[in-house]
Amino acid sequence: MQARNEESYEDLLGLWSDLEAALSVLLSEPLRMPGFTPKLQQIDLWLQDLISHDTDVALYLMFQRASSTTVGYSPSHALVCASLCHVLSKVLQLPQSERDTLILAALTMNIGMTALQNQLAEQREPLSPLQSDKVKLHPTEGRVLLEHLLVRDTLWLKVVQHHHEIPPPAPLAQLQPVQRLVRILGTVDRYAALISPRKTRSGRSAAESLQILQQDQQYADEVKQALTEVVGTYPPGTYVQLDNGEIAVVLRRGPNPAEPQIASVIDADGHGLYPPILHMANRRPQIRSALARSSLTLDLDLRSMAQLGVHSARGSAALYRMVKLPGSRVLSDS
Repeated sequence: MQARNEESYEDLLGLWSDLEAALSVLLSEPLRMPGFTPKLQQIDLWLQDLISHDTDVALYLMFQRASSTTVGYSPSHALVCASLCHVLSKVLQLPQSERDTLILAALTMNIGMTALQNQLAEQREPLSPLQSDKVKLHPTEGRVLLEHLLVRDTLWLKVVQHHHEIPPPAPLAQLQPVQRLVRILGTVDRYAALISPRKTRSGRSAAESLQILQQDQQYADEVKQALTEVVGTYPPGTYVQLDNGEIAVVLRRGPNPAEPQIASVIDADGHGLYPPILHMANRRPQIRSALARSSLTLDLDLRSMAQLGVHSARGSAALYRMVKLPGSRVLSDS
């Protein structure tokens, strides 16, 4: 049984990549895809299955991928937003119908500019006037395109059309459904954009992104608080500086948002640690700060680190191999 579980986790990254590839095809050429809505609903079911299998591992893979590359930005961003909306919907106690619409809107909010969004993530020069106009019009163009694709869910269409607007500053429960979903999606969209890199700037750390949301009154409400609860101050897949000088990767969420399960991957002298040092909760160094992915040069094997997170959850001391660590060395326990 254990070997079977390990094999399933080895396949998880491949499944996540396949999901992103399927979404990319659907968003890139939607008019050439018969049965657009059923296909998108199937992607939602696939996403739910991956997250429910192990939410921490799914978050780990999602944050690692989102913070490390600008290639295929549009579908990657949509998938990150949909994943966060999925876990948020439970904390915010959304009705199932609103939850389903929110996910579909998250997956398609930028369908009016998929190719352009991919291009802009790779572009170093400022937007041209034509590009700027396209960005401004993409919510409306997205709705029009979805209507051509025979989407008849009025709430879905309205959320896509208004996803960049600012709802009234009222508690979620007092908002109309479209305003409530726009509030949630807008916060998640902003957060995911902050952690993702562009050619013109590096992605910010998850902790810094949360601080930016906190400072902006548009996002400083219960959605931001729920986001902190569900992903933590230091989400799985992010890097942190420890007070002993080491750099660690967050494997799983902990008992509270500021105390995740971590493993050191770089020692105080800047050398890669092989194997990683898994820290137990009762005797681990303190987290000093979060780090942006761009500040590191190491390349972790995602399957191995995800498995390490699985074993940390089971209380196992087993550590898995890590590859592509420049200058890595073996350290004894002494």
